[in-house]
Amino acid sequence: MFIPNPLPPDLAWSDNLVANLSLAERNLAALSERGSDVVAPQAMVQPFIRREAVLSSRIEGTRTTLDGLYRFEAQPLTQNRVESDAPEVENYVHALDYGMDRLDTLPVSLRLIREIHARLFDGLSVEHVTPGEFRRSQNWIGPVGSTLENAPYVPPPVEAMHEGLDQLEKYIYAPSNLPALIRIGLIHYQFEAIHPFLDGNGRLGRLITSLLLQVWDLLPHPWLNLSGYFEANRSAYYDSLLAVSERGEWIGWLTLFLKAISHQAEESALRLTRLESLREQYIQRLGAERKSSGLIKALDFLFAQPMMTVRQVEREIGASDFKIAQRYILKLIELGILREITGRSRNRIYRADEIFEAIEGVSDLL
Repeated sequence: MFIPNPLPPDLAWSDNLVANLSLAERNLAALSERGSDVVAPQAMVQPFIRREAVLSSRIEGTRTTLDGLYRFEAQPLTQNRVESDAPEVENYVHALDYGMDRLDTLPVSLRLIREIHARLFDGLSVEHVTPGEFRRSQNWIGPVGSTLENAPYVPPPVEAMHEGLDQLEKYIYAPSNLPALIRIGLIHYQFEAIHPFLDGNGRLGRLITSLLLQVWDLLPHPWLNLSGYFEANRSAYYDSLLAVSERGEWIGWLTLFLKAISHQAEESALRLTRLESLREQYIQRLGAERKSSGLIKALDFLFAQPMMTVRQVEREIGASDFKIAQRYILKLIELGILREITGRSRNRIYRADEIFEAIEGVSDLL
């Protein structure tokens, strides 16, 4: 069993670590500035939240795609069998939304962490998981078939776990001379090392990072898809975390963490620029109909939900009836912004292909 030392560690700063910190801070500040000027930020940020949900969950073995998640959200009952992991990924979206909203009344704390964990597993049938409760038994991390005796990593026992959580909560709000990104990297490792839940620790640890970036005024909205880097470098991600526990190699983990921040901040800024450019093109296509506030609301909802039904549009933009929402959809189809993808006469789903391309087709440009 491994019991992590209280934070912060005694770091041996290197020129390489300082250089990576400087670049990460610069790229994140550029993303923050870019994200502060966005028109309709509440709509524009939704694809970033869903992409983070998909990628963070994929690290843990789910198979749902962004397309599959949106399809499930459009028609959960009919799509449930097609995208079996979609409810789990959708819960991540709800958990992050809940955490961001809850920050208005509750700081990042053990209480908030438990509340968010409960929402990660809300409505799911997962054996041996106690949603919203810290574990009361020993757990371990390893391949399928691992036991307590041969697992690569065994977190602290329950009593030491509670001590570690108490120390971690105090560290989050203790005065510190360390840069904020370094502190967030330390906190991410510490939470994963303590591993306080029977399931969901990885997703929750990455979600806490999103919360701290907002609490510490590093980003105005959760624009950063940090899990994209971790998912693409999964082995390095796990190995560098384990290396801290086994050999105290903090610099290796922090370097990887800062590279993830830097790379994903650049990617998110590019994605945001492409989405805003696309929105402006669509506004121009509307021509004289730009004066229709309802149609503009439908367009902005399209960026939040680029795969949707008429009922979703009716509900989300406050249209007075189904036919008005349907008229907006037909106009967007006429303009080449939407297309129907089911081929059915009822329960139709509409997709905005260019928005999906702007969301997904960015990594290869960096």
